[in-house]
Amino acid sequence: MAPKVLVVLTLVDKYPTGKRTGWDPTSTEEFKDDKISIDFLNNQKSLYEKTEELEKFVGRAEEFVALFYVAMFDLATDPISHQIINEFYAAGKIVSAICHGPAALAFVKLPNGTPFLSGAKVTGFSNSEEEAVGGTAEMPFLLETELNKASGGGYLRGAENWGKHVVVDRDGKLITGQNPASAFRVGEALLKSIQG
Repeated sequence: MAPKVLVVLTLVDKYPTGKRTGWDPTSTEEFKDDKISIDFLNNQKSLYEKTEELEKFVGRAEEFVALFYVAMFDLATDPISHQIINEFYAAGKIVSAICHGPAALAFVKLPNGTPFLSGAKVTGFSNSEEEAVGGTAEMPFLLETELNKASGGGYLRGAENWGKHVVVDRDGKLITGQNPASAFRVGEALLKSIQG
């Protein structure tokens, strides 16, 4: 059987109006020329239309080789998410995230109370990228700032906004990507770490 990666998207599946959430139209437009993304969107609907609730994955870290977060800020303080991250980490599994996904890691505490990211090198959507898209006022916190606090100054950003930037730390067990442009390289780093 092929190795499995638990991909965590979001806790939100409906708007307050009851309408189901879906793809971010700006993301779809931005990647319209990316054959891999379009193929996934068109041909892998069962993977994103029939998702499971996060609670169902508590205690199941051994079934997977890695955990991958692509979500925004809704998982930053979610106790179930924190529990799953701790379980994967304790089991020696890979924990990975991209863009705003590292928000899920920013406030996790290990069982001894130490921040999960303490002493780690990490990246995620930068403050300057957030400013460039006009999102700073809408965000509950600036991700770069919180990742830098949680890691004890270990946040690393790419040389320029929207550049491809991936940080691999903890002997390949912690993989983070700065922004959507980093996705392919995060995938490569994840595959390399899985293959050992």
